[in-house]
Formats: sequence, C-alpha cells, structure tokens
Amino acid sequence: QVQLVESGGGLVQAGGSLRLSCAASGLIFSRYYGLAWFRQAPGKEREFVAGLRWSGLSIYYADFVKGRFTISRDNAKNTVYLQMNSLKPEDTAVYYCAARSGGIATTSDYDYWGQGTQVTVSS
Repeated sequence: QVQLVESGGGLVQAGGSLRLSCAASGLIFSRYYGLAWFRQAPGKEREFVAGLRWSGLSIYYADFVKGRFTISRDNAKNTVYLQMNSLKPEDTAVYYCAARSGGIATTSDYDYWGQGTQVTVSS
C-alpha cells in the first residue's frame, strides 16, 4: 500500500520559515517519478507549488514562490521536502505532496496524494 505522509506544518509569523516533509512508503521512486507540493486555501482551488523529478534533474516552481521556497529530496529516506522561507499570510493553506510515474505535472494529475498538513501564517 502506497502512503505519502506529510509533516512539518504549523503556525508561523509572517517572515518566518517552515520545512515540510513528505515520507513515502510502499513505493520505490524511479528517476522518472515526479514529486510535487500543492496547496489549497479555504475557498480556493488546489494549486501547484513546486515539483521535481526524482532524478533531481528537473525542478519547477510556481511564480508566487520563486526565491522563497525550495523543493528537495533525500533518496535514502524516500522523502521530499519543501523549505519555505519569507512566509506570507497568503501562503496559508493545506499543503499536500503528490507523486506520479510520468514526471512533473502542474495539474492535479497525480497517482498518489498525502493527507495534507496545515500551514498558517499570521500577520
């Protein structure tokens, strides 16, 4: 059974930082797998935040997080991370990690999803 488990969310003041983790089990990522972070704020649609190929050769960011967020992975731990710096109140959302066998997509066309972790940024 494939599981993606996010952790690291919480409450932080504007300008602060958080590091999200997504640990995968039941699945061995090949170099062609795409791993991504999405987020969904109340009343809004889920949106792509950042993604990478498990090989590490391709990384994409949404424009609104460029220069602030960094996605990375640890092959040995089968884990993907999202380092979030200079957080803004508008970053408040539930953050989800997702995985797919066909590389990175900025749409929600992923095979596996985590349960989400809440990030709240106070002003």
